[in-house]
Amino acid sequence: MTQLAVSGASGKTGWRVVVEALKRGQSVRAIVRPASVLPPALAQAEQDGRLDVCRLELDTAEALLHALQGCTALVIATGARPSINLAGPLQVDAWGVQAQVQACRSLGLQRVLLVSSLCAGRWLHPLNLFGLILVWKRVGERCLERSGLDWTVIRPGGLSEDDNRSTTEGVLVTDADQQQSNSIPRRLVAQVCLDALEQPRACGRILEITSSPGQPQQPLAQWLDQNA
Repeated sequence: MTQLAVSGASGKTGWRVVVEALKRGQSVRAIVRPASVLPPALAQAEQDGRLDVCRLELDTAEALLHALQGCTALVIATGARPSINLAGPLQVDAWGVQAQVQACRSLGLQRVLLVSSLCAGRWLHPLNLFGLILVWKRVGERCLERSGLDWTVIRPGGLSEDDNRSTTEGVLVTDADQQQSNSIPRRLVAQVCLDALEQPRACGRILEITSSPGQPQQPLAQWLDQNA
């Protein structure tokens, strides 16, 4: 049985990945920072004994190794938030991803999916006003790409909190550096992440995703068949 670890599990995308995985009957370990407050859905799942929660700082190597022990896949949903700490993106999106990748290599945890961002690596973008966030996200991506692991990078567009959109919109999937704008609900991002983990053909690929009401609701497996 797959033991899925989700780092950044208390974040707005991360907790949705956890919830969607639990819906699919997966065993999940949520990795959160010590001071993080669990969203109600995760707090309830932990109370019911359906969710294993590990609290740690990601830069503590020993604790990270312990948290990932026995897991067979990892979704890295950590991400710096816009703040006055301009070093945050470097610490979270570059160094933080590097630490998680190194822990996976040490443990032999082979399957890793990173939630990144549309336009990762681009210098001329408004988001880079917040500590070069897109530049450091690309550094994190490259660390994973060069790791020797079975990796997938998901680059979502602008993230929406409206979960209702996830039932009415289809996902536009492309390879790297094909999309520049448009949005997608976080719930759909979570679903695509879990779909990608189930598809060996998603390994070694950067997939950009946005959604809209006019986009056909096509399974990721079908898109991978057509774009092998």
